[in-house]
Amino acid sequence: MYYFILALLPVLSIFLQSTIFHYFSIKGSIPDLVLIFVVFHAVFRGERRGTLYGVFCGLLEDLYMGRFIGVNVLAKGLTGYIMGKAQGNVFKENLWVGIITVVAGTFINSLVVAVLLMANGTVLDLEVVYSVLYQCLYNLLLAGPIYIWYYYYIYDGLMRAAGEN
Repeated sequence: MYYFILALLPVLSIFLQSTIFHYFSIKGSIPDLVLIFVVFHAVFRGERRGTLYGVFCGLLEDLYMGRFIGVNVLAKGLTGYIMGKAQGNVFKENLWVGIITVVAGTFINSLVVAVLLMANGTVLDLEVVYSVLYQCLYNLLLAGPIYIWYYYYIYDGLMRAAGEN
């Protein structure tokens, strides 16, 4: 059940991002629910699993979007790795951990995507910076409630892996 839910979360997130959240955008920016789940998985399970989950989720996003295959794979994978490195050093019971890691993960992910797009020859302007700030704000608003849900389900609910915790 654990792996089924892990696979289902990014699929549902991509669906919500492209349908419901599209209508509630802030200045054209929508939350990156996939990134939020990658960050939380990395914080709870470490850099190895965070990287693998980030690569998996990034691949799903790239396949859905169909443009620049590999950008989200690298960005989400690297974000999962970096956030997973903090796994042993944070007090996961604190809600602020979830909020701060999502904000940091949003900036890391956006920076990696920007670097990869610029390496591809895409010209980025000031609107991209504003878009990242609005997405960070949106992710910040959703981080708390999602973190509480994720924390509960990772330790006591259906997402508890067999033989863990």
